[in-house]
Amino acid sequence: MLTPARLGVPFRPTLLALFCSLSVTAHAATPEAATNSNGKSLVLDDVNINAQAVSPSALPPVYSGGQVARGGQLGVLGNQDVMDVPFTMSSYTEQLIQDQQAEDVADVLANDSSVRQASGFSNQAQVFMIRGLPLNGDDISYNGLYGVLPRQIISTDALERVEVFKGPNAFINGVTPTGSGIGGGVNLQPKRAGDVPLRRFTTDISDEGRVGQHLDLGQRFGEDNRFGARTNLAQREGDTAIDHENQRSKLFAIGLDYRGDALRVSGDFAYQKQRVNGGRSSVNVGTATHLPDAPSADTNYAQKWGFTEIEDTFGMVRGEYDLNDDWTVYAAGGAKHTREVGNYDSTTLVGNDGASTTSGSFIPHDEDNKSVMAGLNGRFITGPVSHKLNFGLTGIWTEQRSAYDFDLTRYPNNIDHPVDTPSPVGNFAGGNLNDPGILGKSFARSAAVSDTLGFFDDRLLVTVGLRRQQLVVQGYGYAAYGSGGRTSSYDESITTPVYGVVFKPWEHVSFYANRIEGLAEGPTSPTSAAGRVIVNGNEAYAPARSKQIEAGVKVDMGTYGATLGVYRIEQPSDGYTEIIDATTARYVREGDQVNKGVELNVFGEPISGLRLISGVTVMDTELKKTQGGLNDGNDAIGVPSFQFNASADWDVPGLQGVALNARMLRTGGQYADAANNLSLPSWNRFDAGARYAFKVEQKDVTLRLNVENLANKKYWESAQGGYLTQGEPRVAKLSASIDF
Repeated sequence: MLTPARLGVPFRPTLLALFCSLSVTAHAATPEAATNSNGKSLVLDDVNINAQAVSPSALPPVYSGGQVARGGQLGVLGNQDVMDVPFTMSSYTEQLIQDQQAEDVADVLANDSSVRQASGFSNQAQVFMIRGLPLNGDDISYNGLYGVLPRQIISTDALERVEVFKGPNAFINGVTPTGSGIGGGVNLQPKRAGDVPLRRFTTDISDEGRVGQHLDLGQRFGEDNRFGARTNLAQREGDTAIDHENQRSKLFAIGLDYRGDALRVSGDFAYQKQRVNGGRSSVNVGTATHLPDAPSADTNYAQKWGFTEIEDTFGMVRGEYDLNDDWTVYAAGGAKHTREVGNYDSTTLVGNDGASTTSGSFIPHDEDNKSVMAGLNGRFITGPVSHKLNFGLTGIWTEQRSAYDFDLTRYPNNIDHPVDTPSPVGNFAGGNLNDPGILGKSFARSAAVSDTLGFFDDRLLVTVGLRRQQLVVQGYGYAAYGSGGRTSSYDESITTPVYGVVFKPWEHVSFYANRIEGLAEGPTSPTSAAGRVIVNGNEAYAPARSKQIEAGVKVDMGTYGATLGVYRIEQPSDGYTEIIDATTARYVREGDQVNKGVELNVFGEPISGLRLISGVTVMDTELKKTQGGLNDGNDAIGVPSFQFNASADWDVPGLQGVALNARMLRTGGQYADAANNLSLPSWNRFDAGARYAFKVEQKDVTLRLNVENLANKKYWESAQGGYLTQGEPRVAKLSASIDF
């Protein structure tokens, strides 16, 4: 139960800042009149994205100010306005990405008060905690399609939108490839060529000398501009703000599309390569009985010999055809190949004063995925009731190949005063390092149907639906040549329903409620943890069902909007390691986790020239049915008591083209162990920036300066999974863009 003692006195400034945001909102302009970020007059009419004049594939329009869109893609339901659906969602735009110099998806999601970032286990993977539950990079969708994106770090240089769906979404999108995403999902929309040709070059540099270049070209061709091409080429390389950490990234992406009277086709193809040398990874809590303070913000307790190199080739094709004015059929297919290799070091606490141990490993990993989807969207009327009918089919085939070479030697170290240790010598190996064998295969297919019934001129919308899903998962052992024998498998079919209601008593207000379920492919037990070999490593667990009940209200005033919602999510708790003896451990999956929360968000441009993205999420979590009842009633690992965001972007009066921005992130305390003996304190982060847009010989030029973590605050950002993720140190970014 949430108490003032648990939230802590520092929560008061959080509420004060939120109330200030709402006060500004209360004095906002009327919905009809607004100005955009360039000071030009802008009029927004009421838009129904399902109107026949708008293509079903057209992205929902953007709120005044250009940072947040009015809706997004909801899987089988297609593109939807947030006011018309019984769910909560956020959609962040290309303009926001540019103005904040957001280099990857994590930088964009930092704007959402429902989302916090964690790290992968000993590598550079980004994990997103949505409503207190993890979403892996593997489980982010691309234009509605799962399984085709890079699995660790995703660049934003070729993205038009980053869309966040809050809550379980087994009906909306189907089961995710790796089983995460119960708290919510993320969908990425690729860039498309606009009607106005685009030629933009951007160069950027950080205060540590990391330099980047980005070329963005867009053009439409043919009669009525029916053919379009958008190409993005980008690279960055150099030192980060963390000691002896170096990053190098490359991206090539091309988006092609055709928009005819009835037929629309698009294709997106990309190549991305990322390398991180000496990357600071997470810290296992190990045997510490009290968590030490985080080291100085730029300290790197990772080893200089560590590296991660990830190479992804991916693409997809999507087509839509209007059978008539009321019915549209669509289909999409995509694939990806991932090649990942790295020397990884694992840091484990062994004392309360920062004492730790370091061990190393070498792991090659390959993935090949294929994904397809198809469906039919239509609308018709029966008497006084309107209907929006949706049919959808999906299929995902995944194959993972891995090997490993562990160094079981545990070298003494200290996270506050790290020392160099020998690179891995490899004394415990599995599989063929030069040609990894198949470690896992999965196949998921589903069929979905839904109907949204409209009553009283669509002021009351009732959505009901079902998705029938089959999951086939096979786990294999490691072998010196080829693949090892099958170690586990299951084939199960599960039906997940959805019920939702939207009631619009007034023009700008929607009340909503939903009951929706999540379905997650069961985890595969790790082969090691905290330097110990797992007894039942690489065992595939059966899928588990999760449930959410949510209700709330949304307000759309044309230039700005707000949402208030309460939710309850119940799911099987994450697996954890039970120590059996000094050298082995057993992976156990038992118990339930219940997350309850309240979310309040304000976004848009309530006053001309002032753009806001603010929100607070207050959460309470509880473990049930744990092993032997030992942890019943405790808080789940890595779920903060609250999360608060306040972001403002302001056009300076009297200085044409000059804008200032500031952002505050505040996160409440959280536990790092199921017994609730180890806790992390609340933390704050402050960011600030400025930009200046002007013309040089009729060419648009924009200079941007952004500083993250202004105070260079040292803090533990997350305890997800019992691993501590440290917040990034202060970094300043300067960029210049020119449209030529």
